[in-house]
Amino acid sequence: MSGRIDTTGTVIAAHGRHYLVQTGGVRLQCVTRGKKSDVAVGDIVRLKQTSPDQGVIESINERKTLLYRSDQYKSKLLAANVTQLFIVVATEPGFSDDLVSRALVAAEAAGIKVHLILNKIDIADPLPKTRERLSLYANLDYPIHEVSARAMPEHACTLLAPLLKGHSTILIGQSGMGKSSLINLLVPDAELATREISAALDSGKHTTTFTRLFALDAGTAVIDSPGFQEFGLYHLTEGMLERAFREFRPHLGNCKFYNCHHLNEPGCAVLAAVNAGTISPMRHALYRQLVHESSQQLY
Repeated sequence: MSGRIDTTGTVIAAHGRHYLVQTGGVRLQCVTRGKKSDVAVGDIVRLKQTSPDQGVIESINERKTLLYRSDQYKSKLLAANVTQLFIVVATEPGFSDDLVSRALVAAEAAGIKVHLILNKIDIADPLPKTRERLSLYANLDYPIHEVSARAMPEHACTLLAPLLKGHSTILIGQSGMGKSSLINLLVPDAELATREISAALDSGKHTTTFTRLFALDAGTAVIDSPGFQEFGLYHLTEGMLERAFREFRPHLGNCKFYNCHHLNEPGCAVLAAVNAGTISPMRHALYRQLVHESSQQLY
């Protein structure tokens, strides 16, 4: 078709196989060639602009990072080129340690920095117990920031806004953790922008089922993702998994057998650390579960 324009842009939203790409001051509704759907929010893409508001994605530039989850059957891309992950938890409702730990493992495997954000600290009764649960991650040197998006919005902004500078940060969390309240605090006009993106993708006025990127300034972006309850890591091999548990790393290479799986082998340095209390039994149980999942093959 004559009049096509070759250009580069950033994918700022994805819904099914429909993508919204920001290129310069223009947002284009884009599709991919054929049935390819391996495009993620945050991807830098080459595209052909086919009309004033539409285009076709031709290729994806090399990614610095890719955060995704997977089960036995398919992968779900969360975001590309992110440098930082905020895991949002709250005093209530209760959060899932399994989900938090899986997100940490995914981030470690992808080379992405992690912060845990404890929201709703104004709800006093469950706060001590919640802090106790989070101490496991604090002891692994994951930073934890305590905020209340609703009760102390200015404090939350003062604490978190500087952490965003120069990063592409994705926020994830289960439903009810207050992630949307944090996004609305950290991203000016987030609700309006979301409505505009939703209308452009024709995905319904109130949907929160798509991931979207908000560019704050040069080099700084915030990515909001839908709440989810499961975080499969079938794509991680056993070798990737053992290195993604940061507390395992000092012990790797010290086992009796060079091909130790750290499950029940004699002379295993990781199991010795579990028995000595320097590695949490809960974290090792998750490692065991993830190794089992990664070994499940479809026939």
